Amino acid sequence: MNKTNAMRMLDAAKIPYQILEYEVDESDLSGMHIAKTLGFPPEQMFKTLVAKGDRTGYLVFCIPVNEEIDLRLAATLTGNKKIEMVHVKDLLALTGYIRGGVSPIGMKKKFPTFVDSSAENHEQITVSSGRRGAQLLLNSAVLLGVIEAKTADFTKKVQ
Repeated sequence: MNKTNAMRMLDAAKIPYQILEYEVDESDLSGMHIAKTLGFPPEQMFKTLVAKGDRTGYLVFCIPVNEEIDLRLAATLTGNKKIEMVHVKDLLALTGYIRGGVSPIGMKKKFPTFVDSSAENHEQITVSSGRRGAQLLLNSAVLLGVIEAKTADFTKKVQ
């Protein structure tokens, strides 16, 4: 398997991680589908979302796959009046990653990053490896340090 930018950065920092590979289903790229495929608890599998604030510019959010971002809470948290999700077609140019493979580790540029505080309840969580078909399992506290993330509550449960 080819190493992704995220894997190379973790390797360079000598940070241990495990790769969880899965078959990509192009008809369902949802995190819930991936959690089910891997048999992994959805509350420990985090998806990476990229948004743009009206005052701060681009922002990165990592939340459990069984939750949704609350844009009003996220705007307040980040000092914005309004936040909009970045369009899928803009992800690759902005982050270096495609939809379904956006990792909070190793983006083209460093953006302010926020991780749902529930990550602190788990010793290990997963995030995308930087490509579809693989998740990275690593220590949650170490991940927060690597991506220099702030933790906060800015999600709502998916109904």
